[in-house]
Order: sequence, then structure tokens, then C-alpha cells
Amino acid sequence: MNKWIDGVLSLFNSKTKRVVVLLPTIILGVFFYLLTMNNMYSKTYDLDRFSRAQETIRSPITIENEVETERIMRETVLAVGDRHAIVDEITEEQTDYVEEIFDAIETLTEEGNEKEDEDTVPLTNEEIVFQLKEALSSEITDKVDDIIFMQLIQLDKEEREQGKKSFLTTIDNILNDGVRVENIESAKDELRNTIQLATISDEMKEALDGLIEFSIVENSFYDVEKTMEARRTAASKIEPVVIQSGDIIVREGQIITNELYEDLKLVGLLNEERSIYPGIGLAIFTLLITSVIGYELHRLFNRNELDRGKVLSVLFISIITMTFMKIVSLFYDPLNQIYLLVPIATGVLLIKLLIFERLSIIMAVIYAILGSILFNGQIPGSLNMEAFIYFLFFQLAGIFLLTSMRDRVVIIKVAFSMAIINVMMILMFIFLSFEKFDLKQLIIHSSFGVGAAILAAILTIGLLPFLETGLGILSDNKLLSLANPNQPLIRKILTEAPGTYHHSVMVANLSESACEAIGANGLLARVGSYYHDIGKTVQPHYFIENQVAIRNPHDFIPPEESAKIIIGHVTDGAAMLKEHNLPKEIVDICLQHHGTSLVEYFYRTEVNNNPDKEINKADFRYPGPKPVTKEAGIISICDSVEAAVRSLKEPSPGKIEEIIDNIINSKLTDGQLDYTPLTLEELHTVRNIVVEALKGIFHSRIQYPDEEEK
Repeated sequence: MNKWIDGVLSLFNSKTKRVVVLLPTIILGVFFYLLTMNNMYSKTYDLDRFSRAQETIRSPITIENEVETERIMRETVLAVGDRHAIVDEITEEQTDYVEEIFDAIETLTEEGNEKEDEDTVPLTNEEIVFQLKEALSSEITDKVDDIIFMQLIQLDKEEREQGKKSFLTTIDNILNDGVRVENIESAKDELRNTIQLATISDEMKEALDGLIEFSIVENSFYDVEKTMEARRTAASKIEPVVIQSGDIIVREGQIITNELYEDLKLVGLLNEERSIYPGIGLAIFTLLITSVIGYELHRLFNRNELDRGKVLSVLFISIITMTFMKIVSLFYDPLNQIYLLVPIATGVLLIKLLIFERLSIIMAVIYAILGSILFNGQIPGSLNMEAFIYFLFFQLAGIFLLTSMRDRVVIIKVAFSMAIINVMMILMFIFLSFEKFDLKQLIIHSSFGVGAAILAAILTIGLLPFLETGLGILSDNKLLSLANPNQPLIRKILTEAPGTYHHSVMVANLSESACEAIGANGLLARVGSYYHDIGKTVQPHYFIENQVAIRNPHDFIPPEESAKIIIGHVTDGAAMLKEHNLPKEIVDICLQHHGTSLVEYFYRTEVNNNPDKEINKADFRYPGPKPVTKEAGIISICDSVEAAVRSLKEPSPGKIEEIIDNIINSKLTDGQLDYTPLTLEELHTVRNIVVEALKGIFHSRIQYPDEEEK
């Protein structure tokens, strides 16, 4: 296992962008694609027509059954009867003809009665019929028999009037309802029955019965436009036949008919060739989210804030987080809501502690989106939005609440806060749903949310040391452990070089304040300051801060040898730090805190002692390298400043400011800060912070009189 890890780490030793940025992005993209592929394709079945289903099969998607919709629409359209248009002119014409018959008979019979009163020979009924045929329209006389006229003439006026009224009313109603070819006989029967039930004499009924054939005619004709409009209206009201996601298509033990087989085929549940389109869509989606990760890694690479440990931590954390979610999703059911128990915040908490907060926020969104796919119930094309919202706020709560990791109690407080956020979201889901409120369900789901928060905190605390050690990442938690006074190297400085220890503590205080003022890592500066002079423990008495009540040993050796001893504390310290497996960042601070500066005192002494000798200035310079980080640059300044100010016999505020300005300007002109990302504005801020701190330390004190002065 260790050989495999070493091999992976050696792969990332290359600083090329292709390896550090592109390779992990591709690995994550492929991993995400393979992990979510099953959730984009539904489970298929090997089934035959007319066989029995071995299990209940539900539809994985929502889709319209176009064939069934078309069939229902066709049946509905065919069920719409023909539409007919009633010709009102025919109705009016027929009623006018009937009125004409009765009016003509009334007129002729009255004229016959008048002639009878004038003592003339009255008209016979035959003569009246003859005159009636001459007076009436040919449309009437051609169709109405003379016998019917004779029967009507023989009736009394009142009988005719009563019969006329009843007959016209019935005809008008029947014709207004429309008389078609297919129902003309039924219309005549209706009129005949109405006459038979009317309160008129039998003679009148008989006469009117003879007019039925003439009065009832076709007046309703097929209307193409109305028929088509009615069918279009009926078709527009047909709702599409939709198979909803989750609908049961076949129940266990049910025979698979042709219709059910076509439904299974429609929703893609048969063992046929799968469509490639979901795979293409998933590939595009994976490309988009991995592009975001690649962009962020690229940004960190350009800022020299990305190393192999951080890259591997993103890979391992993402793989662990997504694998755990995938395992839990295998037991997911819409009824159990088991996704509430996933400690998804573990991943982003580790990324924030090990790398950067910005990257943790980006990964929180990506994990939430992937979680909504993994918990979609294997319904292709759908996302579990409740899971997405829950995962997103769960992770963001952990990121924003975890401000630092300087105490184990902090992560417990964060877990408590995340539990509250989780319960609030669960309450929101329950109260916003239309389902009946269930107290038992509320308690179970809330316990899931609380358990997820606690489990996330436990996993974060447990995995953090392994990732720090295995991947060589320097986190706040690791720095805190290194800052412990019981650390062997710190105890070594304290016991063997107490003056150096005091100097290191002073530099640590100054460096931490200055770093925090410009947004650098103050904790790293403090811990780096503790160890930056560990090399002085090799020969502590050769350094002035450790010389108590002894002669300076440099007075007895040549300046060149003294310079080697002074310069050697850098390389000796780096060797000791590497031997004790301290992080690379601490070793770099030890090597860089003097840069390639000149050990000027001994160089000047050598020049003065040997004015005729050609002195190699490089022999009196530190090996470097120069500081390359803000923290190393600030420690370099504070180290020189603290030693210089402490050497002042009367450190007044003016002298403190003057010596600090001289040291900073000297380092700038000597190029010692060229490789650090420190700006002039930041250097000005550092200068002010250091000045104020040293003024507070070396302030003036009241001179108390001794006994003789009293």
C-alpha cells in the first residue's frame, strides 16, 4: 500500500500543468460518469408476450403513449354524430301552406253562407272544393286529396279553428326540431299521435290525418362544416394518455398482453438495445462539472497554491464521498428517505481544512448535484431536488460555521449547528408537502439529520490525521499540534538554547500579527517561527542570545569560521526538521528566513583583518533560497528586526522605527524579497504592525530611586 502511495505521489512530483491540473480532472470526470451511469439508465427485463411477470414493474419515466392517445381520439371523433342544419324557410313554407288551406276553406264557406242568406242557390261542397282548388297554390292541390278538402269543409267553423290551432302548433314544433330523411316517418307518427290525443272531434282528427303526409317534409340537411367543427372540438378535449413515472405497468403474476408489452417497450424496460442519448447527456453534464473543478485547480496552480498533496486530497475525498453516497443510494426508497443520513459534509469540511474554503464551496455544489442524481430512484432524466437542497445547505452550513480548527471543541459546535440546520430543512420538507403530518415520521427523519451531522464531525476528526500524514498536507490542526510546547524540538530549544527560544517566541508573535493583518496564514508563521532557529541548538553558545556570563567564543576563532557556524544553523536546522519529519512548509521557512543575505559583521571583520587579501563574498552569504511565500518573507523581516531592536541599549520609539525601516529597505535593495508575493502596500502594513508591537514591548520604564538616593 505504501509503495502504491509513493508511486502516485511521485507521479505528481512533476509541476507541469498537464499532470497537476488535467490528470486529476479527467480522473474525477471518468469516476463521476461511471458512478452515475446506472441512474441514467433504468433496469431492463427479459420478457416475452403472454408470459407471467415475476415481479411488479413500474415505469421509470413519464412518457406519452401516443398510440393509445391516437386510438382514443379516433374513437371519440367517430362517435361524434353528423351535424345537420335546419332550413327555416321550409318550416315557414309548410306552416304557411297549412294556414292557406284553412284560410281558404274559411273564406269560401263564409261566402257560401252569405249566398244562402240572399235567397240564391247555395254552393255545394263539390263546388266549394272546386273553387278551393282554383284558389290554392298548385303545391297544395297537387299533393292534397280532394277528400281531405271535403272533410274539412263539412266541419263546423269552431271545430276547424280548434283543429287548425292544434295542428299548426304541433307541426311548428316538429319542424323546428328538424326533420331528416331517416326520421321523417317517426316525425309523422309523432304528429299523428299528437292529433289522436288532442281534444277535437273524430271527424277533425280524420281530416287532419290526411294532411300529415303533406305537412311533414324534410327540412334538416347534413352540414359538413358543423360536423367537422364538432369533431375537432371533441378531439381537442382528449387528454393525452401519459404513463407517469412510478406507475405500475405490470403486477407480479400478471400475464403480459400485447398492450402491456408495448407499454414496457415504450418506457424502455425490455432487454433491447439501449439508447445512447442518456449516455451523451451524462457525458456533457460530467464535462461541465469537471470543467469547474479543472478551472479552480488551474487557478490555484497559477497562484502556486497547489501541490501534489492537495491534488490527491481532492481526488481521495471526492472518491470516498461519492462512493459512500452510491452505497447508501442502493438502499434508497422514496418512503425511507435514507439520503438524510448521508454525512456528505465530511468531504467539504476536509477540503476546507486541508486546502481552501473557496474550493470547498465549489465541491459542495458539485456533491449536492451528484447526490440528487444518485438518489433519483433510478428514474432517468430526473433529479431528487429535496436531496439536492438538503445536501447543499448541510454542506454550506458546515463550511461557513467552521471558522478555524484550533480546538477539537470547534468541530463539535459545528456538528451541533449542522444538526439544527438539517432538522430545519426536514421540517420545511414535511410542512411544504401535501401529505398528512406524521409525528413518527418527523422524529425518524429528524434523527437521520442529527445522526448525519454527528457522523460528519466524527469522520472529519478521524480522517483528518490520516490525510495530513499520508498526503503531507499542512492543516491548522497539524500546525496546532506542532505548536505544542511539549514537542521534542521545541523542548530542545527551550532547554539547550533558552535565549533562542525567547527570540523565537518574540518572532512568532510579531510574524503572526503581521500575517493576519495582510491576510496571510498567521498560524503557519507562528509555528514556522518556533522552529526557524532550531539549528542553533547544535552550537548554542556561538549565538549571542545564549551567551550568559561567558566570553564570546567568536573572539577566539577566525571570522570565516565564525561565519560558517552562523550560516550552518540554517542547514543544520533544516536537516533536523527533515529528520523529525516536519512538514515541508516548516523546513522551507527554516531554509529561507535568511535568504542569501550577507553575514555582514564577520565579513567586515575579515576584510578589516586582511585588507590585502581578496575575500570571496559568497563565503559569507547564506545558501538560501530566498523567501518565496508571504509567511517566509515576513518571518525574515521579523527575525532581523527583533534581533536588531533587542540589541539597542536604549530602544526609543524613534530608534525602533529607524532600524525597522533600514532593515526592510536593506532586504528590498538586496533582492531578498523579490520572490515573495508581498506588495509594497502589504510591506507598509507589516512595517506598521511590527513598529507598534515593538514599541509596546520596549516602552520606557520609570527609573525607581535606590536607597542611597532616598
